[in-house]
Amino acid sequence: MNKIIKGDTYRFTVITDSLIRIEQDNSGIFEDHPTTAVLHRNFKKVNAEILKNHNNHIVEIITDAFHLYYDGGTFAPDTLYADIKVSQALHVSRWHFGTENAEGTNNLKGTARTLDRADGEIPLENGIMSKDGYSYFDDSSSFIYDKKNDKYYPRSNDSVDGYLFTYGHAYQEELQDFYELTGKTPLIPRFALGNWWSRYHPYTQEEYKKLVETFEQKKIPISVSVIDTDWHREDDVPAKYGSPWTGFTWNKNLFPDHIKFLSWLHQHNKHIGLNIHPADGIRAFEDQYPVVAKDMNLDTESEEPAAFDLENKQFRGAYFKDVLHPLENEGIDFWWIDWQQGYSLSDKKLDPLWLLNHYQFEDIAKRKPDEAIILSRYAGVGSHRYPLGFSGDTVISWKSLAFQPYFTSTASNIGYTWWSHDIGGHMMGESDGELTTRWLQFGVFSPITRLHSSNNLFSGKEPWNFRMDYEKYQEKFLRLRSKLVPYIDTANYQTHENGIPIVKPLYYDYPESDEAYENKNEYLFGSEMLVSPVTRPHDKATQEAYSTTWLPKGEWVDYFNHLLYKGDTTIKTYRDCSQLPVFVKKGSLIVTNPDYMEDIDKLPETLDVEIFPGKNSSYCLVEHIKNKVAKTTFEWNNQTRILTINVDDPTDIIPENRQIHQKIINYQKSDVIKEAYRRLQTAQTSFELKQKLYLAFSSDKYQYANFINMLNNINDENLRNSLSELAYSREAYHE
Repeated sequence: MNKIIKGDTYRFTVITDSLIRIEQDNSGIFEDHPTTAVLHRNFKKVNAEILKNHNNHIVEIITDAFHLYYDGGTFAPDTLYADIKVSQALHVSRWHFGTENAEGTNNLKGTARTLDRADGEIPLENGIMSKDGYSYFDDSSSFIYDKKNDKYYPRSNDSVDGYLFTYGHAYQEELQDFYELTGKTPLIPRFALGNWWSRYHPYTQEEYKKLVETFEQKKIPISVSVIDTDWHREDDVPAKYGSPWTGFTWNKNLFPDHIKFLSWLHQHNKHIGLNIHPADGIRAFEDQYPVVAKDMNLDTESEEPAAFDLENKQFRGAYFKDVLHPLENEGIDFWWIDWQQGYSLSDKKLDPLWLLNHYQFEDIAKRKPDEAIILSRYAGVGSHRYPLGFSGDTVISWKSLAFQPYFTSTASNIGYTWWSHDIGGHMMGESDGELTTRWLQFGVFSPITRLHSSNNLFSGKEPWNFRMDYEKYQEKFLRLRSKLVPYIDTANYQTHENGIPIVKPLYYDYPESDEAYENKNEYLFGSEMLVSPVTRPHDKATQEAYSTTWLPKGEWVDYFNHLLYKGDTTIKTYRDCSQLPVFVKKGSLIVTNPDYMEDIDKLPETLDVEIFPGKNSSYCLVEHIKNKVAKTTFEWNNQTRILTINVDDPTDIIPENRQIHQKIINYQKSDVIKEAYRRLQTAQTSFELKQKLYLAFSSDKYQYANFINMLNNINDENLRNSLSELAYSREAYHE
């Protein structure tokens, strides 16, 4: 139970020993309804000492994490403040109401509404995590939700409603309590974890079918088909109705038999999303207009439109029942809500994007409780309850790619874990096979892998559009994404059930290491993997590209080439386009599905367990189908080299004839020598130098210090760094 301390115009609610709600209202009436951001405020037993009229303070509240003082009157920096016992700041450990020290430069940031037209970095809103160890979340402007009447309404302008978070560097605990406060992230349907195909392009019915068949012929797994805005009437909409951007009537010129087409996609194991721009409501040219007009009592003679207004319960009912539900009954699985009309024009009106996300998700969750998703832009704190996030139309550039890993992981600081990017970029820029391949690699190790592009001849993301080597690498990584679905679904469950982000910053696990904050593009993917995406083009000397990678303490293994690395270091990790710097610790167990072309809705009959030996370890695989969950625990004994498997499947969703194969990874010194040979073969330097370096590296008398001295005589920095990385790896092999 929480503790409440209340006066005539103030109320303090100690929610946990590290979280306190702070309210002030001159009317003395305080709000207990949910808001757009906050749902629950009473969820933990707290140990708080309350002092009243003590040492000239009206109220003092003391927990293990903070000591809050209130001196009376209107909340202000000199009347309401708190000493933060878990503060990590060197000199300042006092928070003052209304000052920037609670959310200033040391705030670790959250996310942003959209990356539309972004060409690189954009400003981010604040999150709840701060390197100082405390932050203040202001909920005063959030709308109140009256669940009984299903209605949102604004607050009075002079009320204060905020939350002081004082968790120090216990970021994961802080996020878990944030989810308890604001609501859990739903369990994402399994189909969304595979590869998505999306493109802004006026496909015909037959063209789209041929596209799907080409993916199948090339054994490239695609589980989601997104059909962009051209699916509905545009060219033949009379000008008197305004912009054809909003539409709900199938374009018969492109899709003469859309029901047959949707059925065909389902037969090919595709889940289907349609793009909608709903801002102009339902107009008289739409097929659905007569029934909408009847339900809303519209004047059909004057062709009175059904204005888009989700606050209007009558419109809301017609919008879902008469317009979207019939399309869903024909075969649409979810909606891509492409809202581009901005925010509310009045502080008395709720953001229309928020209303869209809320009502769209709630509606589809009622109809498909086990497969509910939408794809839409972020609409503020609490949006994590309505996944997935569409990050917007980015410019095709290396700068855009370089920003997205940081953008994705940092969003965890406000609980928003399911970003879906336009993988490869959306518009402008230039056609670049290397950029597309690197972006795709990041996409595979991001929450959602959704290929997308604009309607431009040179921007299509079909792998066969590119040079043969890029095509091969892209196919390899798309197959890998499908293989990794068991691992990703486990992370999905952990996000939903335990509040652990599928993609999270390094400082969640290594909060006291400066490197965890400095290496912003590096992140943890699921429970076992550390990812350092390559976001720059290759250099001429090595013909490879690098990322700067910090490896925390421990013994690490490159997931792709199985080279060993000792941790507690920062290195430049060079890779050609066939690989990405992804690392696992010794002892990691990675469970994959080798039959990557299988129907993603069915649990695989065969699993591969990749064992990275070196210490005893365990891994719990979580699988789900239609909200039924099974858990398989793998225990690796490094001394006996035996893998023990225990299955907990109360609803019998695991295939009876499932086969589990083990693959124990061997760490051999010859592997790093082979890698050195490969890199020297492609290096742009003299044959004599290549030979000299290789002989020194492969020699039984190899010495690290001597080899590094040889490298110091090389002028090209990239070649030095590439070979220095391998020299460092060679040190990790035990004779």
